[in-house]
Amino acid sequence: MLRPKGDGALLARELLARKVANKRKRFAPLNVLWMGMRDKTENPGELLQGTLDLLILKALAKEAMHGYGVAEWIHESSQDVLRVEEGALYPALHRLELKGLLSSEWGTSDNNRRAKYYALTTAGRKRLVEETEYWRRMSGAVARVLQTA
Repeated sequence: MLRPKGDGALLARELLARKVANKRKRFAPLNVLWMGMRDKTENPGELLQGTLDLLILKALAKEAMHGYGVAEWIHESSQDVLRVEEGALYPALHRLELKGLLSSEWGTSDNNRRAKYYALTTAGRKRLVEETEYWRRMSGAVARVLQTA
């Protein structure tokens, strides 16, 4: 039996909604990626994969910000060590919003431009606490390994 085109689009949206709902139920820990030994000048400020979500959640812990503000906060808070590129930041913001960890609304930036402002949801605040604890455990373990003779 042939289905009208509209039914396929509706089915696809329903499947996507279910998939997003199922992901919200699971806690996915941050991934740790070994970057290898490199010259520090090769990629200065390169961000380890898997930490971006945590940094975004932390940036939004005190107040809502637009994407550029999040990137600037991370850069300044890391004392100019970490720099988040737009190509990584905006997909991450969108992904966190789909997971229900962020909410967003359109507003006007300081320079009178239209900007999307992101804020933590209750689930986002809970995830920030969980991810922070996980990161502290993992970074502590790495520090202990580096201290061994």
